[in-house]
Amino acid sequence: MSEKRYWLMKSEPNAYSFSDLMNEEGSTAEWDGVRNYQARNTMRDDMKTGDGVIFYHSNAKPPGAVGTAEIVREGYPDFTAWDPDSEHPDPKSTPDNPIWYMVDIKAVDEFKRLVPLREIKATPGLEEMPLVKNSRLSVQPVTKPEWDIILALGDQD
Repeated sequence: MSEKRYWLMKSEPNAYSFSDLMNEEGSTAEWDGVRNYQARNTMRDDMKTGDGVIFYHSNAKPPGAVGTAEIVREGYPDFTAWDPDSEHPDPKSTPDNPIWYMVDIKAVDEFKRLVPLREIKATPGLEEMPLVKNSRLSVQPVTKPEWDIILALGDQD
């Protein structure tokens, strides 16, 4: 069994929020529509069942970490890519030759408070996070110490 890893996954709350995930049947959803090769490779090759996820609201006021989830299904072809009526179709991706992948996540815990990006940037121990280094990636790795710090920040009243 591989060692548990940690990730940060961004979503625009007006498109799909942590509350939306919590309201899904079983609080579980497909993380589809990612159209970035580096993020695709991470979902396809690196994310494993049981890995932890920090759910992050991007393009929000303020942007920040809002809760945790876990990977409950490892990478598989993102079938929304070959659905011309989906929000993220890609005619080059087909069932026989899928280009894009997705994972399934399950909500675990909503933070007591949003942990805003400005606070993440100002917190010792988080300086090396891809999020802090201006990463535009929607899926990015988080170290165990970074995970612990963000969870502690989100658990404060």
